[in-house]
Amino acid sequence: MQSQTNDTHSAVPDAASLRSPQIADGVRLWQLAKDSQVLDVNSSYSYLLWCRDFSDTTIVAESAGDVVGFVSGFMRPQSPTTLFVWQVAVDRAQRGRGLGVAMLNRLLDTTAAHTLETTISPDNTASIAMFTALARRRDTSISKQTLFSADNFPDSHQPEDLYTVGPMDQLTKEHADNDNL
Repeated sequence: MQSQTNDTHSAVPDAASLRSPQIADGVRLWQLAKDSQVLDVNSSYSYLLWCRDFSDTTIVAESAGDVVGFVSGFMRPQSPTTLFVWQVAVDRAQRGRGLGVAMLNRLLDTTAAHTLETTISPDNTASIAMFTALARRRDTSISKQTLFSADNFPDSHQPEDLYTVGPMDQLTKEHADNDNL
């Protein structure tokens, strides 16, 4: 069973609430990224700054007083209606319940985004499935192209493919809302 929050039609799994991050959440975001074992872990300092400077385009999921997931993102300066999703992490015990898609839906519902972009390495099948599910629920398209090849990185790193989900117009937002009822 799913519950709804009062300020959006995006359903979230029971016992979880979605909110903007606070600076104090930065430590937990860093820990979730580290525990994911698939995300590039940034410095703890960067997560603190992220919670301060990008709180309008970042969301955390909280359950029983603990942050159990987050999506960090920003509106692209060169494309102000494009939400770039930097990282998505969900606590291992909370995975498989739709929390990642619920957080993404909330960000799309509360920003002026018409398009969502993210990069995913080819072996991260869970993220590919999550963004594909998001596109399906919003009845919109998803496309993929290579953004950074392995040769672009100075260290050992897999290529990063750019996934684009959209367009997000009012009809796709309403469709996603109806799917969550």
